[in-house]
Amino acid sequence: MQTLNYPNVQETLYREVLDNGLEVIVLPKEGFNKTYATFSTKYGSVDNHFSVGSQTPAKVPDGIAHFLEHKMFEEPTGDIFAVFASQGASANAFTSFDRTVYLFSATEQIHANLETLINFVQNPYFTDTNVDKEKGIIEQEINMYRDNPDWRVYFGLIDALYHKHPVHIDIAGTVDSIRQIDKEMLYQCYETFYHPSNMLLFVVGGVQAEEVFQLVRDNQKAKNFEPQDAISRYFDDEPDSVKIKRKVTELPVSLPKCMLGFKDKRAGLTGEALLRQEVTTKLMLEALIGPSSKLYQQLYEADLISDSFGHEYNSSTGYSFSVIGGDTRSPDELIEQFRSAVEAALASGIEPTAFERSKRKKIGGYLRMLNSPEAIAGEFTRYRFRDSDMFDVLDFYEKCTIEDVNARLREHFDFEQLAVSIVEQPTA
Repeated sequence: MQTLNYPNVQETLYREVLDNGLEVIVLPKEGFNKTYATFSTKYGSVDNHFSVGSQTPAKVPDGIAHFLEHKMFEEPTGDIFAVFASQGASANAFTSFDRTVYLFSATEQIHANLETLINFVQNPYFTDTNVDKEKGIIEQEINMYRDNPDWRVYFGLIDALYHKHPVHIDIAGTVDSIRQIDKEMLYQCYETFYHPSNMLLFVVGGVQAEEVFQLVRDNQKAKNFEPQDAISRYFDDEPDSVKIKRKVTELPVSLPKCMLGFKDKRAGLTGEALLRQEVTTKLMLEALIGPSSKLYQQLYEADLISDSFGHEYNSSTGYSFSVIGGDTRSPDELIEQFRSAVEAALASGIEPTAFERSKRKKIGGYLRMLNSPEAIAGEFTRYRFRDSDMFDVLDFYEKCTIEDVNARLREHFDFEQLAVSIVEQPTA
């Protein structure tokens, strides 16, 4: 068992890699009653073209990672949610672009719930009948999201930004793609990506580290996993340019929705380089367009934005882009004023007072997050799977300078890399 000390945030983690390759990390939080556990695989919606070792590469339908997540909760004995509920736990799961996470939270029967979590994720049960049944359920989910303006404006933007990278494809896939899925495909993807060597069990809260490790060791010793060669993932070359400059979707909305996105040209970053870019970009966006910024106040006073207006930055090794926007009475006026303000910032740089204020806010938000086991559990795996460490974030924020932020401002806000997604009322 390895001890990982982080004196700057006063946290100590414990780590062990089992013989079958499963990485287990425990963060005891003294005085906390609630425990969160996540069992995650480095497998998301973008992983639709892959091979293991010298195998012939396989191409699978879009949405299969999300489909697999749905099916994992079905056991021959029934729905696993009922088992968690009987043990006083709340369970859930989600699929993102690059990971699938199964989780529970509980204040009692922690060991029983850990056993349940590990066992159901390591016990797939797919039949022709239950797979066909699931297709109808997921079709309904896809159609429901097609009527959701927030979902459409967001994924419309990603689709406008990317030509070929599968990040632009809806995580759930399409009705046509999920109809192609069968149980053999599900088992193929499961056996590839759900091998313990591609997974991470993370436990945070009122637990004793050695007790957790012993439970997991005993659990895994009772199971047989053959060693697995490295997984290779294949992606088509993505052009630097955006695919569509402006994408408009017509849906019944009370106010138009408008999102602007800037696509980074630089891809392939991992580890500290990727973490540094994320921290610097988030700090830059907060200083430029955060609720305390002059630009935000200017747009608010002009009645161009509401409390729905916000920003985020998404990054991974193969893609990175910013998202800025919300509801607005006039998308074109919002875009024009935003562009003018950014051009002024490109000429003069971020104001030092805005930079310092935003830096304090980001550091404060990060420290508050460390008091939430749920937030830690949600973020830890995301960083780990990108070869970085969420407990290094504070150090990167503290070391970030206004020169770093201004350099990133000028690199990221290239208007040739801008795409816009709008959802508005159908024209008469």
